[in-house]
Amino acid sequence: MDKFALLVGLLMTTVFMATGGYTLLPREWYDPSCDIKGNISINSREKIYHVRGQENYLATNILPQYGERWFCSEEDAVAAGWRKARR
Repeated sequence: MDKFALLVGLLMTTVFMATGGYTLLPREWYDPSCDIKGNISINSREKIYHVRGQENYLATNILPQYGERWFCSEEDAVAAGWRKARR
């Protein structure tokens, strides 16, 4: 990527964030308190969420391209059809 394109991209991002444009994005994309990991099981395809302190929380990686996502509350996760991890 050339320097001009990088500069334009950086400037556009700065303006977007400074003018509150981030509020148009889903909250879990920009709010650090949205730390509940919504993971889809490879074997069962079951939607499972993990909260801090659970056994597999740190090892769980969220891959949005496979439908996985972050949640801001357990209520949000349950309402979206996910269940809490057993461990």
